[in-house]
Amino acid sequence: MIYHGIDIIEIDRIKRATGRWGMRFLQRVYTIGELHDCDTSGPTPHYQSLAARWAAKEAVAKALGVGLSGIAAVTTPDSRPRMCDIEVVRDADGRPTLRLHGPAAATATALGIAEMALSLSHSGGIAVASVVAISVDS
Repeated sequence: MIYHGIDIIEIDRIKRATGRWGMRFLQRVYTIGELHDCDTSGPTPHYQSLAARWAAKEAVAKALGVGLSGIAAVTTPDSRPRMCDIEVVRDADGRPTLRLHGPAAATATALGIAEMALSLSHSGGIAVASVVAISVDS
């Protein structure tokens, strides 16, 4: 079976949230590796990269069948995936790939998902992500 998720977000939305809540917001949504990759310790974070990663997390949630409403707040002690359970990492060639942790990984396993492909893009003030997942179960 093939699962698909896609999401689009305005880059300014992430910039405004970061301006309003700062590191508290960033640490609820992104892993340490993602924050480093998007240069959030510098004077100007790469908002387009942060937005693309947000879109990737939503696209994964859709591919897993839980959607954004099925993603738990970081402080919720339940079995729903959290935003930080979905991580965008770079492979050896620099391509964005996905690493799932905790409940997100468990959900993917329950669906029989063997592989997920990720595509990210940003232009004209928006970022988009598309995720295709392949299940070994029919």
